[in-house]
Amino acid sequence: MRIVIAGAAGFIGYHLTQRLLEAGHEVVGVDSMTTGSPANEADLRRNAKFTFIRQDIASPLAISGPVDRIYNMACPASPIDFHEKAVEIMLTCSVGVKNLLDLANEKKALFLQASTSECYGDPLVHPQPESYRGNVNPIGPRAPYDEGKRFAEAMTTTYHRLHHTQIRIVRIFNTYGPRMRADDGRALPTFINQALDGLPVTIHGDGAQTRSFCYVDDLVEAIIRTADSDCIEPINIGHDVEITIREAAEAILEILGSTKGLVFVDRPMNDPDRRRPDLSRARHILGWSAKVPWREGFARTVEYFKLLRST
Repeated sequence: MRIVIAGAAGFIGYHLTQRLLEAGHEVVGVDSMTTGSPANEADLRRNAKFTFIRQDIASPLAISGPVDRIYNMACPASPIDFHEKAVEIMLTCSVGVKNLLDLANEKKALFLQASTSECYGDPLVHPQPESYRGNVNPIGPRAPYDEGKRFAEAMTTTYHRLHHTQIRIVRIFNTYGPRMRADDGRALPTFINQALDGLPVTIHGDGAQTRSFCYVDDLVEAIIRTADSDCIEPINIGHDVEITIREAAEAILEILGSTKGLVFVDRPMNDPDRRRPDLSRARHILGWSAKVPWREGFARTVEYFKLLRST
């Protein structure tokens, strides 16, 4: 197949692109490099089946030749981006998604939208099934991303209803692993870098808030299975083992043998209290569940950040 991946130089986009190239597909990567990694781009370019286009998807794409599938992984997705790149995020999730859907219609290609657990906001239902409509603050500091992704889902499903576009939607829960941005403000990279620097690990609030961490290889497998399925409804993708943020921080300290301990600071506004996906639909439709235990995945991620510092 010939596949377009928007956001190919990003964290998840890179791993998805590598997996598809290894499977023998031809991939056209599109990335504005706003948050994409030059190292990721350089590594992908080593494969003769990979072509790179540096472009913001908020501008219409012109891609010659056939296209079988379009995976949209493009959008700044880290907490530090929600303020600094707020308008860009909203344009990516609206104009950008429309441009990719128009391309999908032109090429008669399948379109997969990478959505997010942030569509559920600070959930009042636990765990979160796809039928839950969420508890999102539309004017809060996280709104550009949360509402942007919700709008992207609406745009995607509208194209299916009006134009019969082939669509798939994955709602991605907390994902981690090698190639994460070191400075993106997310919990695990922050914990790892602080511990590597010999500093105490900083926790927002008391650390009792929970997350369900999914290793990136598991996530990529689920994305590919979703594209191969015939499900047009959103599918939750993530790990269903729920741990506290404090547990995560203490595990990083243990892996690195750090004795610096924890420091507690105020929590940001609208930070969700609990996060765990209901994976019934993924198990039933995709025959999928996450395989990598979180402690093993954390150790692999720590090794990546250590290697990054040594090169």
